[in-house]
Amino acid sequence: MHTLNASPLLRRALLADGVAGLATGSLLVLAAGWLAELLALPRELLLGAGWLLLPLGVFLVWLGSCEQINRLAVWAVLAINALWVIDSLVLLLSGWVTPNLLGHVFVIGQALTVLLFLELELVGLKRSEPLAA
Repeated sequence: MHTLNASPLLRRALLADGVAGLATGSLLVLAAGWLAELLALPRELLLGAGWLLLPLGVFLVWLGSCEQINRLAVWAVLAINALWVIDSLVLLLSGWVTPNLLGHVFVIGQALTVLLFLELELVGLKRSEPLAA
């Protein structure tokens, strides 16, 4: 069965992930120019990430507000979070951008935060029970 009775941990983790995504996305969109100078990261990269985070954040808040959740939706969130972490590391290691020290701290810090949400959501998924038929 694909529908779960979501554990409290899963719901809280999805909600927190969504709120963090909305906050970060808003900051990136509203202050992209200032952050680009502060972090030595391309403005377009920050804007693009911000615009991606806004609808994702809305989806995560909605998903976390549901008592019954589709298991595949949770796995999609886990995959997106894993891809975000990998892309963040590739961005720094590839040489495509040359952030300053604060830019490195920002990229690594947000990647670690996403990794934490991924772990909490995975544990919450394991604690969720399949919906009785």
